[in-house]
Formats: sequence, C-alpha cells, structure tokens
Amino acid sequence: MASSARVRALLWVAVMLPVLCAAFSEEKPTDQRVLVLLDDLALKSSHSIFFKSLTSRGYELDFKLADDSKLALQRYGEYLYDALILFAPSVEGQLGGNLDVAAILDFVDSGHDLILAADAHTSDVIRDIATECGVDFDEDTEAVVVDHINFAVQSESDHSLIVGDKLIDADVILGKDGIKGPVLFRGIAHSVNAASDLVVTVLSASPSAFSATPNAVMTAPPALTGTSISLVSVVQARNNARILISGSLDLFSDKFFKSPVQKFGSSSKSASGNEQLALELSKWTFHERGHLKAVNVHHQKVGEKDEPAMYRITDQLEYSVEIHEWTGKEWRPYQADDVQVQFYMMSPYVLKTMDHNGKGLYHTSFQVPDVYGVFQFKVEYKKLGYTSLTLSKQIPVRPFRHNEYERFIKAAYPYYGGAFSMMTGFFVFGIVFLYHK
Repeated sequence: MASSARVRALLWVAVMLPVLCAAFSEEKPTDQRVLVLLDDLALKSSHSIFFKSLTSRGYELDFKLADDSKLALQRYGEYLYDALILFAPSVEGQLGGNLDVAAILDFVDSGHDLILAADAHTSDVIRDIATECGVDFDEDTEAVVVDHINFAVQSESDHSLIVGDKLIDADVILGKDGIKGPVLFRGIAHSVNAASDLVVTVLSASPSAFSATPNAVMTAPPALTGTSISLVSVVQARNNARILISGSLDLFSDKFFKSPVQKFGSSSKSASGNEQLALELSKWTFHERGHLKAVNVHHQKVGEKDEPAMYRITDQLEYSVEIHEWTGKEWRPYQADDVQVQFYMMSPYVLKTMDHNGKGLYHTSFQVPDVYGVFQFKVEYKKLGYTSLTLSKQIPVRPFRHNEYERFIKAAYPYYGGAFSMMTGFFVFGIVFLYHK
C-alpha cells in the first residue's frame, strides 16, 4: 500500500511539474488585485464602463467606501492589493481604517500603482497625496478650469466644461493609434514641476484657459493660466511604480464616454475621446505597456564563450543583454537604437551604443582601456513612458604580468637605437683614442 501511494505521488509530481514550471516562468508584471475607493457606491454605475473595461482585462476590483472603518492595504506585512483607484475626492478628514496619506505613499513606495481623480470639491487629504506625488492642485479650493473659447456648447454659462485636445505625443502612453476624439473635462487645475523627469503632463489646457471661481468677480490675476495648466498627468517613480492623476472625476464617467462633443465655433459633432483616453492610460498605469525587463546579461572575450573572472588591459571583449517588453499578454522583443552600455570606474571610460538583432538581443564589443582597477558594466536606460532599466556587473581589470610584455616594444625603438649608437660610438672612440695619435 505504501509503495502504491508513493507511485501515485510521483505520477502527480511528474504531471504537475511542467505546469508549475510554466506558471512560475511566465512572470506577469501587470496588476491583478485592485482596491477601488469611492465617495459613493453610486459611482459604480455612473462609471461602469471604465470599471467593466478593467474587469474584462482580468483585474479583480474590490469596491469599498473611502470612509470604511475596515480599510487596510496590508495584513501581517503583506499587501492585499496590487493597485489602488482613489475615486473619492471629497472624502472628509482621514480615510477609513488604517488608511492615511502615509499609508498610501508607502503603498506606492513599495512599487504599487495608483489612479487618483479629483473634482471641484477635492479635500485636503487628496491634495496632500497629489502633492507628495509631485502634482500641486490649485490652492483656491473653489476654483475650476474655465475656458471661454474652447468649451463645449452643451456647457453651462460658466464655460467650465472644456474641450481638450493638447495631448502628449507618446505612443507608449496613449497607444500607437492615438486618441481619436476631443476630450471633455470638468474639474480643477494642477501644475507640475517642469524640472522633474518623473511627472509628465498628458493633457494640458489651451492658451485661453485659466483657473478661477466661476461667476465670481476676479480681483487678482489667476494663479494658473494657459498651457501651464495640467489637466491629466502621469508619474513614474524611481522604483517604476506608476501614478495617474486627473483633475476631473467626470472624465472617467459613462456620461462623458458617450457624450458627443461640439466645440464652440464648430457646427459639427464628434465622438468623445474620453473612453479611449481612460482605457489607454489605465493600460499604461497598470503596466500593460511600456514595462521592460532585461535577461541574459553576458560578457566575454572576443572569440570565447565563458565569462572570465577578470580582464587584462587592452583585451577585446563583447557585451550582450536581452531586453523584452510586456504587451499585456506576452513578452515581446524590445527594439530601440538608443540602448547604451558604460564601462565605468568613477566615470565612464567607454560609452557604446549597442546594436540589436530585431529579436531583443543587444550587443557590442570594445577594447578594455589601458587602466587597471575595478570596473563595472553599467546600463542605465531611461525613456519617456518606459520602466527604467538599471544593470550593473562588476569586473576587475589587471595590468600585464611581467612575462606578458613584448620583448621589444615598437614605441621604444628610438631609445634602443640611442643606446646602441652610443655604445658603438664609445667603442669607435676608444679605438681611435688608443691607436691613433
């Protein structure tokens, strides 16, 4: 009986081992478990198209009220969710349960993703989270974005329903096809630090827009005007966590998705681009696009296959790495002409742009500098919309041994000639001096 049970166990392992190996080898960087915090559960129906687009792509959405006393992002040191959608702009005071600004920032610092939407009633909690992520909402709590030229004709008299079409030119963020229609926006303005390479404005306002309180007498110039107003921005942290910040919660609503857009001064109507924009931005934020990984980093002497323990000065070496991009379903070879490798010690001694074979393999060759010490192969690849790659591999470089130098160095031939000519001259002088008067 014991032997038959052992045989059955071995058969089970033999059947399941390939399945388990395949499951573990297919690393998926996309988020799966998403916590959705809402001001009101009615948002589940008013924003149903956006949420259904996420569930259709395999995401598990957990809807909860933002002031739920049982809220928690982690338990026993393990995070319960991979991403957070914060559609609760008007939540008063602190969030429910163990959630606060610090907990959400720790969530992002741990490599998790965040979608945050605001509106005209945004609370201080949401503003503080946005500020810590590098985005500053207008300090005037009653101000919204107003545009008396680029507004939708169905807008109220305050012209706060604006039409935005100034989108970033980045296929990796908005998709290869781009956003086909104009975007409806009703919400508040924010600004980003132009010197920061982490925050990028996706949708900006037109030059005629400004941030002010509707139907109020302006006693001073508005703080934010024109194209300096950011409507939708994205952040990619240094740990490759991604954040989407929108000044409008309505931008994700079914009403804006399906509403035809007629811009002031135009007699034609067009389909709204809100649904496509929300879909593409959610793909980018949840790493369905623009996520890179590097594998099979290898270096060796030219003509050899094994990695050496060290190199000698002036050796010829080869360096290679494979880079792949996640498409939401599978890993595909990444193709670019700007991937560089450094041979680095305190500063780069060699900087080479690598060639690729169209199948994800990047390679180059170069000569080791005539300097010995401890060097590093470094690849620091940072490109708009893509996760950053930082690779480093340490290798020592030694000088020639005493028996590895050439017997006669070409550069020393003049010195050799000088020494032998002096000996010859001294010999001739000695003969002349001794045997001739």
